[in-house]
Amino acid sequence: MALDSVGNLGLFKKQKLLKELGNRWLPYLTPKDAEFYQLWQENYSKLMLREANRIPDFLHKEVQQAFLTLRKHGCLFQDLVRIKGKNLLTPVSRLLIGNPGYTYKYLNSRLFTVPWPVEGSNIKYTEDEIFSACTAFFKLNDYLQKDTIQALNKLHLIKSEKNEDGTVFGMIPEFSKSGLDMGDDIELKKRTAYNLTLLNYMDPQKMSYLKEEPYFGMGKMAVSWHHDENLVERSTVAVYSYSCEGPKVIDEDEPNPEGRDPALWHVGLKIAWDIETPGLAVPLRQGDCYLMLDDLNITHQHCVLAGLQPRFSSTHRVAECSVGTLDYILKQCQLVMQNVWDDMEPKTMHLRSLEPSVVKQGEEIHNEVEFEWLRQFWFHGHRYKKCTDWWHLPMSELEGLWKKMECVTNAVLCEIRKEGLPMEQKNEIITDLLALLTTRQELRMEWCMRCQSRIAQNLPEEQRPICWPYWEDDDPEMPLPFNLSNIILELQGQLLKTKP
Repeated sequence: MALDSVGNLGLFKKQKLLKELGNRWLPYLTPKDAEFYQLWQENYSKLMLREANRIPDFLHKEVQQAFLTLRKHGCLFQDLVRIKGKNLLTPVSRLLIGNPGYTYKYLNSRLFTVPWPVEGSNIKYTEDEIFSACTAFFKLNDYLQKDTIQALNKLHLIKSEKNEDGTVFGMIPEFSKSGLDMGDDIELKKRTAYNLTLLNYMDPQKMSYLKEEPYFGMGKMAVSWHHDENLVERSTVAVYSYSCEGPKVIDEDEPNPEGRDPALWHVGLKIAWDIETPGLAVPLRQGDCYLMLDDLNITHQHCVLAGLQPRFSSTHRVAECSVGTLDYILKQCQLVMQNVWDDMEPKTMHLRSLEPSVVKQGEEIHNEVEFEWLRQFWFHGHRYKKCTDWWHLPMSELEGLWKKMECVTNAVLCEIRKEGLPMEQKNEIITDLLALLTTRQELRMEWCMRCQSRIAQNLPEEQRPICWPYWEDDDPEMPLPFNLSNIILELQGQLLKTKP
C-alpha cells in the first residue's frame, strides 16, 4: 500500500485475523470440489474467467511473443519498494506500458509508462522488436476493453448451470456478433477505459524464498493478498496470464497444499477480512484471462499462487491518474510560475503576490515536483532507456521548472527577512513555509538514504537508484543549499521573535 499508515492498518487486520484462526486453516475450494462453482456463483460472481480457447489465436501469438521479446531485451525489472519503512526488492519483475505521460504508483514507488503507440504519437523505441511488443499490448488492451464491457452487461444474465458448450458460471459467454454501442453510457466507459498495463514476470525456480499463503494453506505465493490500488473507483482489472511450458518437477520434500495442484499457477480470492466464507483458488492455464469486475477489487482480496513454471502476466487497469500524468504536473508548475514576473532573471526573481495561500500553494507544488516526480523517476536509474527515450525531454523540462521553484523559495525567504511586511501575514507565511521546508528536508534525507542503501547499491549499474536532484552548497547555479537545516533554524528563530 502507498502509505505506511494504510499498510499498518492492513498489518493490524492481518494479525487480528491470524489470532482468530489460531492453528487452523480456513477452507478453500478448487474446481475438483463439488461445491466450487456454487461458491463462485454465490460469493465470487464478479470474477470472470475467459479461457484461452476463447481468445483469438493471432492475439495469443503476438502477446506471448511480446513477453519473450521484452524479457530478451532486459526490459522487466524488480522494483525497489518501501514497505513499513523497509526497502525491499519485489520478487516479481515488472514493466509499465500505457498511455504516453501516464504513471502508476504502488508501494510508495511511481512507475512511468513505456508509451504504447497510440494514434498520432511519435515514439522512438530503442529496437523495432520493442515497438512490436508495445503494439501487441495495445491490441490486447483494446480487445480486453471490449470484452469487459460485454462481461459487465452480461453479468446479471450468467447462470450457474453449464451452457451447451460447457461454459460455467463466471466464464464469459461468446462475444456478441453485433458488438455493443456504449456511446451513451459514460460511466461504464470510464470504468473500462484501460489506460495502462503492468507486466509481471517471475520464475519460481529461481526464487530462494516465497511466502506461504497464511490463511488457507494454499501454498507458495508469488504475490500476497491485496487490493489493487490507485484505480478509478469500481473499475475492472483485466489479467492475461502466460505460464511458459516446460517439464513439471515437484520437489518431493515440499508439502503439497491440500486442494490445488502446486504445479499450476492460480489466482486466489477471498472476501476481505472474512473468516466465514471459503476461499477460491482458480487455476490459470496458458493464455487464460480473468476479469475482476465492478467492485470486486474493493470487497475482496486476491493473491497469485505460484506454479512451477515461469509466468508472465499483463494486468490492464484504469489507473486513477488525476494527479499522475505529465500534463497534470506541468499544469501544476504553471500555477507556480504565474506568481513570478516574467522579465526577471531567475536568481533575482520577484513575486507578484505574497498572499500566504499563494506562497503555500507554490511550495506544496515544489515538493510535489521534487518528491513525486523527479526523485521517483531517477530512483529507477536508467531503466527506461532500455525501451525508449520518451521521458528524457519531459523530465528535463520538469527539472528546469523545479530549479525556478528553488528561486521562488529563495525569493519568499528574502521577502520575509525584510522589514515592512505586516506581522500577521509574515507569521502565517513563516508557519506554512517552516512546515513545508521541514518536510522537504526530511524527504531529501530519506531519499538519499534509500539511494545509498546496500540493497540499492547492489543492483546492476543501469538499475541503480540515482539521488537526483543533488548539489553541493557552493553550486553557483543553485540559490539555496541542498541541506535546509540552517534555513529551518532561521525560520524557527524568526517565529519565536514574533510571538508575544
